[in-house]
Amino acid sequence: MKLSSSIKGLITAALMVVVFLLIYQADKNSDQTKTSIGSSLQYIVYAIYGAGIVWTLLSFRQSPAFTGKFGDNFQQGFRCFVVVTLAMALFYGIFNALHPEFSEQMAVTLRQQLINEKGKLPTEIDEAVSTFKKQYTLKLVSGAIFGYLIIGAGITAVLSALLNRRK
Repeated sequence: MKLSSSIKGLITAALMVVVFLLIYQADKNSDQTKTSIGSSLQYIVYAIYGAGIVWTLLSFRQSPAFTGKFGDNFQQGFRCFVVVTLAMALFYGIFNALHPEFSEQMAVTLRQQLINEKGKLPTEIDEAVSTFKKQYTLKLVSGAIFGYLIIGAGITAVLSALLNRRK
C-alpha cells in the first residue's frame, strides 16, 4: 500500500498530537515545581515532525516517480509539512480553547512583569493584560504555523538537496 505525502503528513501530525498530549499529561501529573517535564520533552514532537518529512522524502526516493530533481523532492516534502502544519495549528487552537487557564496563567505572569517594571500606570497594565488575553490563542497558533513552516521548509530543502546529489 502506497501512502501519499499528505497521508504521511496526517500520520506524522497524529503522532505529534499523541506525544504532545502524553507530555502534557506527564507534566500535569508531575510533582516537580522548578523544572517542567514538558519543556525538556517537547523536542520529541519536533523530532517526530522531522522524521515524518524524512520518511516522506526517503520513500519518494524509492518510488518510480523519483526523478532526482530538487523541485520534485521538495514538492513531496512540502505536501507533508503543510499538512502537519495545518493539523498542528488546528490542534493548538482547539487545545488552547479548551484550556483557557493557560492564557490566565500567562496573563498573571505578564501582569507581574509589568508591575515590576514600575514604569506603567495601573490602567496601562490592565489594558496590556486584557489585550494579551484576547490575542493569546491567535499569537500561539500563528507562532506555531510560522515555526512549523520554517522547520519543515528547512528540513525539506536540505534533504531534497542531499537526495538530488545522491541520484
